[in-house]
Amino acid sequence: MHIHILGICGTFMGGIAAIAKQAGHQVTGCDANVYPPMSTQLEAMGIALTQGFGAEQVELNPDVYVIGNVVTRGKPLMEEILNRGLPYLSGPQWLAENVLRDKWVLAVAGTHGKTTTSSMLAWILEDAGLAPGFLIGGIPENFGVSARLPGRPALDPASESPFFVIEADEYDTAFFDKRSKFVHYRPRTAVLNNLEFDHADIFADLAAIETQFHHLVRTIPGHGRIVSNGRESNLDRVLERGCWTPVERFGADAGWQLGALHDDGGFDVLLDGVMQGTVRWPLLGEHNRLNALAAIAAARHAGVAVGDAIAALSRFANVKRRMELKGVANGVTVYDDFAHHPTAIATTLEGLRRKVGAQRILAVLEPRSNTMKLGTMKAALPTSLALADKVFCSAAGLGWNPAEALEPIGDKARTFSDFDALVSAVAAEARPGDHVLVMSNGGFGGIHQKLLDKLA
Repeated sequence: MHIHILGICGTFMGGIAAIAKQAGHQVTGCDANVYPPMSTQLEAMGIALTQGFGAEQVELNPDVYVIGNVVTRGKPLMEEILNRGLPYLSGPQWLAENVLRDKWVLAVAGTHGKTTTSSMLAWILEDAGLAPGFLIGGIPENFGVSARLPGRPALDPASESPFFVIEADEYDTAFFDKRSKFVHYRPRTAVLNNLEFDHADIFADLAAIETQFHHLVRTIPGHGRIVSNGRESNLDRVLERGCWTPVERFGADAGWQLGALHDDGGFDVLLDGVMQGTVRWPLLGEHNRLNALAAIAAARHAGVAVGDAIAALSRFANVKRRMELKGVANGVTVYDDFAHHPTAIATTLEGLRRKVGAQRILAVLEPRSNTMKLGTMKAALPTSLALADKVFCSAAGLGWNPAEALEPIGDKARTFSDFDALVSAVAAEARPGDHVLVMSNGGFGGIHQKLLDKLA
C-alpha cells in the first residue's frame, strides 16, 4: 500500500512513517518544515519528502492519505483531497487499524512525563525479552529510535510480540476528529501519570481535559489495568466519573511507594509498604522516581516480575532532550531539556539543584508551546524558576511581555527579543562551575552548540 502522510515531520507522524515503512508499505510525505533532523531520518529510511502542501501531490496517487493534526482546512493539498473525494484518515486511526489491533497496548497518558515513562516501560519489556513495539514522542537512548514494530520474543521467536507501548497524547487527533489521540488506542494497560491544565489552544479549561481523560478510561477493558498517580486529585475526579477497570495507585500512602532515597540517586521501591528492591540509576528528580513506579507497575501487569523491572531500570539510559548533557566548555556545563510547562520547569530545576548543590544554575527558557505563547501559564513562571540563580528568557513570538511576568523574581531575570543577544548574555554571565539549563520544546535555534562555541 502507498501511504502519503501530511505533516510527516512531526514526532508522532514521523513515528507513523517509520512503522509503516517497517511494515512494508510505500511511504511518502510532506510538511511545511522539511528540515533535519527529522527529514534526514526519514530520507535515510527511503521515504521521499515534499516541501509544503501543494495540490499537485495528488498526482502521487497514493492508496490513502494519512493526515496529521498540523493540517488545517485551506491547505491546497487537503482541499484537493476533499474535492476529489480521495480516501484519508488520521494518524491515530491508521495506527489503531493497522498496528494496534489485536495487540496488548500499554498506553502512557498525562500532562508530564509521558515520553520518559513510555521509554522506561518499553525498556523494561525489552530487557525482559518481550520485544515490544513502541511509538514514543522522543528517542529513548536504549533504542536509538522513536518507533518500531513489535519484534520476536526471546522465549517464542517464531511469533510476534503481542505488546505495544505508546505515548498517549491528549492533544486532538485531526481537524476532522477533535477527540484526543489516545481514545483511538484502546489500551489494556493504561498509565495516568498526572493531569493539569495545558493545551490552552484547544481546551477551554481543566474540566474539558478531564472529560477527554474519562473518554480514555471508558475504553479500557475490565480485565485491563489502570495505573494512576495517587497524588493527583484531578485524576481521582476523572475515575470517580466512572471506572470499570482495576486501579493501582502509585506515589501515595498505599499501592506503589517511594522508599529511601540513596546518596547515589538510587531509591527503594515499596508495594503496600513491602520492600521490592532498589533502583540504581543516575536520573534526577522525584518526578522520574514516580515515572519509574508507574512503569514498574504497568510492566508487572504485562507479566514482568517486579525485581526484573527494577533491575532493568538500573540499565535505563533516559531519553534525548531530558536533562541531556550537550557539552562542557571552559568549566561550564550545558544541558538540554524539553521542559516547557511551569510544573515541568520546576521539577527539572529541582532535580538539577539536588545534583549540583550550591553551584549556580543559569536557566535559559523559550516559551514556545501553544499554551505558553498564549500566556496562559505566565503567572506561574516566577515560582517555577525559583531554584535558578539567573534566568534568561526569549521574548520572540510571544503575545505577552515576559519581562512583566518575571518581575516577581527581580533582577535575577532578563528577557531578550533578539536571539544572538540572548546567547551573548548567557555566555557573558557564565563562569567555570556553572550549569546552563536550556528548556524548550523546540530546537531553540541550535542554542546549545552556539553557547558551547562562545564559551570555549
